[in-house]
Amino acid sequence: MAVLAFLAARHFATSPWPLAGGQPGVLVAVCLLLLLAQAFKALGWGRLFAPDERPRSFALAAGNGGAALIGVVLPGRFDDAMRVAVVRRYPGCRAGVRALCLSLVMLGLIDSVALAPLAAAAAVLVGGGIGVRAGLTVVAVAGIAAAGLLVALPRLAGSERALRFRLGRWLNPRTTSRRRLSEAWALVSACWLLRAFASFLLLGTLGVGFSFPLALLLLCAGAAAAAVPIGPAGAATQVGAGAAALIGSGVAGSQALAVTLAGGALGVLTGAAIFLAAIVWRAGLSLADRRMDRRAEQSGHIPIVRAERSAPGELGLGPPPEAEGGTTA
Repeated sequence: MAVLAFLAARHFATSPWPLAGGQPGVLVAVCLLLLLAQAFKALGWGRLFAPDERPRSFALAAGNGGAALIGVVLPGRFDDAMRVAVVRRYPGCRAGVRALCLSLVMLGLIDSVALAPLAAAAAVLVGGGIGVRAGLTVVAVAGIAAAGLLVALPRLAGSERALRFRLGRWLNPRTTSRRRLSEAWALVSACWLLRAFASFLLLGTLGVGFSFPLALLLLCAGAAAAAVPIGPAGAATQVGAGAAALIGSGVAGSQALAVTLAGGALGVLTGAAIFLAAIVWRAGLSLADRRMDRRAEQSGHIPIVRAERSAPGELGLGPPPEAEGGTTA
């Protein structure tokens, strides 16, 4: 995979821009599908928070956009750190760092569950070797295991043995109900289906051919590579994994690299657009607040005092950190 990531970087430096061979209308449709997929992903992520800690959907979308940017230069799992940093610093966020980390773990499990049927379909339909089918089978089995863990987690967190520990008492009220898990799964599944359709269009417009099995294979390979905790830059790892999967299915190496590079580039561009839109939106709101305060001061009224962002336990708003999850036995 590291060799393929290096070849991807070399191909990108010595070959024409991979999007140059695509039809502009199709590429615009791919970008719109990726933007819509980001929206569904943010909505699904929001279902995994307790109602009183749930960040705004725009903040979650901005976190995903920032993760797409940081994945270009930093190894895997740094994108999760970027998500936590962006959402935590977004005004109005009441969720603490621990709650955000827990939600990301749950979101990763939901991703695995949503990818399981897509990986199973690709394993049946794709015309690759035994290695490709075995990899897709592993992705499908991992999704089934993740579903079992998600269903069992509330019962495990509420058991008497777990409640003896501070972590268990903190985790118990923050586990996600089956109804919210179902909502999150439906929204995240919609995200992956939209991304699969975007890959389908990208394969067609770049000369590989409109093939839904190959689109599912490309999607599952990139998602599996994103789960690798240690490796080169996250985007390069996904490009290398996607190219390896396509080559293993009989696609020419140059075409496989062109498709995966184009998909990675569009993913980064759409993520950057969402991230910048969140920054501009927040800056506009801050500017409007300052103008309102200035007008209030000029008219002799008392300026509006707006509460700073805070999590429960900070600045005296809510229980102190020591009291989270109950009293110590």
